[in-house]
Amino acid sequence: MPIFLIGFMCSGKSLIGRDLAQAMGFRHYDLDRLIEQRVGPITPWFQKNGDAAFREVERKVLLELLNTDKAIISTGGGTPCESDNMDRMLQAGTVVYLDVPLNELVSRAEEKGGDRPLLFGLKGQELRTRIEELLTDRSPVYDRAQMRIRANDDAHVIVSRLQQALEYEQR
Repeated sequence: MPIFLIGFMCSGKSLIGRDLAQAMGFRHYDLDRLIEQRVGPITPWFQKNGDAAFREVERKVLLELLNTDKAIISTGGGTPCESDNMDRMLQAGTVVYLDVPLNELVSRAEEKGGDRPLLFGLKGQELRTRIEELLTDRSPVYDRAQMRIRANDDAHVIVSRLQQALEYEQR
């Protein structure tokens, strides 16, 4: 049964996913990295082909992973919001929402999120406004996750708390 990590861009899904998988002895799959293996660097591909084409590739990769056992799957920020992706993840395994406060998301995006297609080229108030808009749209879907964890601590602390919660749930 897979564990899906969802949350907004820059919420730490890739880092937490990798470290959590290692701590639990699971395999880690990063949806964005798997997509890059198929299409190349995401931002230029996204700009050339558009959101709908990207979401189609993303969905195909996700569907291939739904029945993966003992796996941590780091999704893209918009993955659960497309089609019936969230329903499928909820049916296939455990969905964990890595919840990061808005100010922290803006700070992280300013620092290292400039390559994200939906935030590309935005700075300052424009970036904050775009993140708020997307977060408002996506929050109702994120809130459907079976587990929610605040993800604005040190990665080791988050992984430890998450591992304990998941092991408790699996008993």
